[in-house]
Amino acid sequence: MGKLRDKLIDWKKRLSDRHMYSVIVVLIAVVAIWGIYQYKRAADLRQELDNQYNRAFYEMVGYVRNVELLLMKSLISSTPEMAAETLQEAWHQANLAQTNLGQLPITQEVLANTSKFLSQVGDFSLSLDKQNINGRQMNEEQYKTLEKLHGYSVSLLDGLNNLQGAISEGRIKWNELANKGTEFFEKKNQSLAGQMLSDIDNSFQEFPTLIYDGPFSDHMTSLKPKNLTGNEIDVEQAKQKIKEFFGNDKVASVEHVGDITTDTLPAYNMKVTFKDRPEEEFATADISKKGGHVIWMLYNRETGQETIDVNKAKQIGLQFLKEHGYSSMKDTYYMKEDSVATINYAYQQDGVIIYPDLVKVKIALDTGEIVGFESKGYIMNHTERQLVPPTLTEEQARARVNGNVDVKSVGLAVIPTKFGTELFCYEIKGKLNDKDFLVYINAATGKEEQVLIIIDTENGILTM
Repeated sequence: MGKLRDKLIDWKKRLSDRHMYSVIVVLIAVVAIWGIYQYKRAADLRQELDNQYNRAFYEMVGYVRNVELLLMKSLISSTPEMAAETLQEAWHQANLAQTNLGQLPITQEVLANTSKFLSQVGDFSLSLDKQNINGRQMNEEQYKTLEKLHGYSVSLLDGLNNLQGAISEGRIKWNELANKGTEFFEKKNQSLAGQMLSDIDNSFQEFPTLIYDGPFSDHMTSLKPKNLTGNEIDVEQAKQKIKEFFGNDKVASVEHVGDITTDTLPAYNMKVTFKDRPEEEFATADISKKGGHVIWMLYNRETGQETIDVNKAKQIGLQFLKEHGYSSMKDTYYMKEDSVATINYAYQQDGVIIYPDLVKVKIALDTGEIVGFESKGYIMNHTERQLVPPTLTEEQARARVNGNVDVKSVGLAVIPTKFGTELFCYEIKGKLNDKDFLVYINAATGKEEQVLIIIDTENGILTM
């Protein structure tokens, strides 16, 4: 007992030694730093894994959305060729959706019906694709099956959108699903994620055995511009044209920031500040070296409470275009975000909408001020077309549309192709199963060239 007491006294004396005390403090600090590092590393790994799950999930939602839209297009389509192209893409998108579903921390048992649905969508679409390639149209039974498929895809998309909202709000954590697996879903009455995913999957239990802006807005090609008119200008001339574009009385200064040296549209890049406005509220613009055409402009300023509606904004944009030399323009589609309306205007020739000749205008809905402008489509494509009278009559074009749809209006339009050419078509607007759509029938050959779904949201009217 005495020896033990002596050892304790000796240990106490050592602790009292300053050097020994410092060593212990250092050791404790090292252990603490190591622990913090390990904790942070584990947190980083968890975040990285969550990011991977989020990417897979959001991509899956996008693919399912594409499947829904493509199935709808195939219902609208009236020709085997267009149906074949649409269904082939639906098969591809369904496979991509299923691949991303397999990357989520969810067992096969939980979403078995959903996985089965995606597989059957792909298989059925591929079989119809092969049938249509051989020139055979869908029969009535196949059409009804396709309608059911579309209905289920709408249900799936609704459920996934709800789940996506819960994930974005942080109410569902992927690490919980990964750690607890199937047991997590067995307690679905206590689990928001389990309930939502089970609801999605249950919607397919009765499934029988067996997816922005206006159209053609992103068709830019590497072709030479058709409307790049005028002589070469220097920097000072470009500055003067920029002042005229915004209004000489509004501009405080124009600074040449740099040159854009592309083969297609060489340009000067400018920074514009305004009178009676803070320095941070400036505009950036590109103006072509040939002719001094403003290619695009973006005005960086905060927008206040909305005082004008989109219809008024459309008229403001139209007047702005007239004042800047863009005549015969017609508003087509628009998007509204953060009290700013982005409106697409297409050129109109003899009552025909020329979609390749596109100009975009951003209008602040607090004051009606122009805060954005883009004219590349117009500069690249605008020219007066030699429009020959259509070979097909309007009645014949109507007859080319699927008989199950409700046609609302018929007009003429020029649309671009992926190959830099243009097609003269009848633009037919209609409705099927509460979905608005556009079908483009070649005015010369009667071929169904394009099918687009119109998406009407509270923020705008878009097409896909």
